[in-house]
Amino acid sequence: MGMERRNVRFRVIWICMIAIALLLGGCSTFGGVTTGEATGGQVELTISAAASLTDALEQIKDVYEKKTDNVTLMYNFGASGALQTQIEEGAPADLFLSAAAVNMKALVDGGFIEESKQTNLLGNELVVVVPADSKSNLTSMQDLQGDEWLKIAIGIPESVPAGNYAKGALEKESLWDALQDKLVQAKDVRQVLSYVETGNADAGFVYRTDAMSSIKSEIAFAVSPDSYPPIHYPVGIVKESKHQDEAAAFYEFLQSHEAHDIFVKHGFTVPR
Repeated sequence: MGMERRNVRFRVIWICMIAIALLLGGCSTFGGVTTGEATGGQVELTISAAASLTDALEQIKDVYEKKTDNVTLMYNFGASGALQTQIEEGAPADLFLSAAAVNMKALVDGGFIEESKQTNLLGNELVVVVPADSKSNLTSMQDLQGDEWLKIAIGIPESVPAGNYAKGALEKESLWDALQDKLVQAKDVRQVLSYVETGNADAGFVYRTDAMSSIKSEIAFAVSPDSYPPIHYPVGIVKESKHQDEAAAFYEFLQSHEAHDIFVKHGFTVPR
């Protein structure tokens, strides 16, 4: 009887040890039993992307998740400069889609993204929008000096690529200093668009793709492409991603004809 009780106690202790190891191990293998993500569980890819990509990427999410059994796309939209800083400070991200090459270059130079795992994905165009019900006639940059344009929205040039492009265009027209009292800075290009749509700004600098997504604003004119550098949207795989295979698969999909068709539908251009 004493030996039986000791055997029972031993079996109970052993079972408890296995249970604790399984709980603590999460995705590890114990005694030939594999748990968690290694069983083919759902993988969440975090995509840090420029705010101007919101509509196109949401449509791509619907398409891509139907093609894969175990991948969920989680987006972190914002200004490219702010997203760059987040990645540099260790925020979790699997891929980065920037609205400017300079932000991608900074991450490559800093060792956060490998040169071979980034590429130019898209192009865009800078335009000026006004509220859809605006009765004023705005046709050029010089017109912004008129008394009817009291508030002009622009992304913060230091962190919002569209704002930086707009600043360069205004400087080329010798308007940057002249319009300082009128400029209303926004945290990203979508906030610029919102200011115009809600009447909190009389005009704003956004990408053509943002303007196409809005029914409460309209394009007044396209900013001359000679007044700012070409707008490139690079994409890259973050080196610290814990899901390199899944990130690589989505990286390739973004360069596919199927994805390109969606981007073009939303007003982007794709490399030839």
